[in-house]
Amino acid sequence: MRIERLALVALPLLLTACAVGPNYRRPQANIPSQWTAPATTGTRLGAEPPDERWWKSFHDAELESLIERAAAANYDVRISLARLEEARAASGIAKSSLYPQVSAGVSAERIRQIGVGLASSQNPGSVHPQIFPYEINNYQGSFDASWELDVFGRIRRQVEAAKADVRASDEDRRNVLISVFGDVGRYYAGLRGDQLRLEIATRNVSVAEDELKLTRDLAQAGQVTQRDVAQAEAQLESVRAQIPQLNAAIEVSIHRLSVLTGQQPAALDSELRVASPLPVVPPDVPIGLPSDLLTRRPDIRSANAQLAAATARVGIAKADYFPTFTLFGSAGRQAAQLHDLTLGLGNFFAAGPSVSVPVFTGGRIRSNVALQSARVKEAGALYQKIVLTSLEETENALTGYAEEQSRRDHLEATIRASQDALDLTNAQYRAGLTDFLTVLDSERTLFENQDLLAQSQTTLVTDLVTLYKALGGGWAPEAQNLTAKSQSEGGTKQ
Repeated sequence: MRIERLALVALPLLLTACAVGPNYRRPQANIPSQWTAPATTGTRLGAEPPDERWWKSFHDAELESLIERAAAANYDVRISLARLEEARAASGIAKSSLYPQVSAGVSAERIRQIGVGLASSQNPGSVHPQIFPYEINNYQGSFDASWELDVFGRIRRQVEAAKADVRASDEDRRNVLISVFGDVGRYYAGLRGDQLRLEIATRNVSVAEDELKLTRDLAQAGQVTQRDVAQAEAQLESVRAQIPQLNAAIEVSIHRLSVLTGQQPAALDSELRVASPLPVVPPDVPIGLPSDLLTRRPDIRSANAQLAAATARVGIAKADYFPTFTLFGSAGRQAAQLHDLTLGLGNFFAAGPSVSVPVFTGGRIRSNVALQSARVKEAGALYQKIVLTSLEETENALTGYAEEQSRRDHLEATIRASQDALDLTNAQYRAGLTDFLTVLDSERTLFENQDLLAQSQTTLVTDLVTLYKALGGGWAPEAQNLTAKSQSEGGTKQ
């Protein structure tokens, strides 16, 4: 009774023993209090974080539809979901080691053996050995159980590492969502921008054709030289050369958007072929504080989880220095006849502890501890690198967005001046103070500036998408619900 009581007291102490190895602590990152990029029109500094569902700020129904379809059907998103499921399953495997492992088995055997006995000979009173075969049945049912007592925390560290791997996989999935949504936004903006530029180029071709026709007429009248005609022809062909390039860019954008939504490259051709206006950037974009990146960006959160997993694996490696305690037990029943299994004559059982102590491993344990410790250093350096890179990406995105707004404003002023020049030229032409070539040249200048403005407006939208991506936007609960719906539908189809 005293031994049993001692075991009952000692067992909880063993199960709650401290786990060997270092406990994870989140590293300190050097984060500035404010952004170094200057405040500009269109952004708002402060503690308010940006909208995670940034695509809704453009108020473009087609863009929102493409984002939803990408979240539900993109194959990179599906791959990330499968990897998350894999990590969760591995975590379940690790947790199972905390509990007793019980198995059951049944067997039925027909055994043929050789026996040796004494047999009477023909001579009275004499015997001699005789070999004879015999057969028996053996029916058996048994239960086996084993339970490793996690005295030094090896199993708990395994569970800790597995849970951190799950967090890292979940953050990687969110990072994939950000990348996919960012690609959809950039290619959609590029598509609408190229369609706008194609419209401008088509009008410019019409003006160049009129200019060439007029130049040829003037050449026939002897008012200009053939050199002027050649220059007009070169100008026309130069403008025409832009159209195939723009058509190709439009095709590439449609193909890419189709693939991003999990479809064949030409699946969205009829839907996106018709030109639509560029998405309009919102007048004010909150950008939050630099410290928000630590909690908003999934790549930083993933690196943090990877560092936690690496730290836990140091404890797993160090636990190999210590003994392993395991409780074993088995019980069953066997009989020579099947109906005899109901009797208690063939009962058997065995129970007892087992201790395994590493005596000599040739430096394997020490090397494994050094390996896992080096991986902790690697994960810590990777975490700091990702934090630093995220600050760089955000600062660059803020600068690019601010400078492109300035460029757009200057181009808008240029177009206003070009339009005024064209209006004055038309008035002079109607008054007979200038020729029509000057009018056509003013129109061509206006169209060229309009093309530059279209490029700037497209770049502005893509820069804003890049800024949202750098700030960690794009994995709102709405998007996660879409991917969860896609996952459930995929499991139903299987």
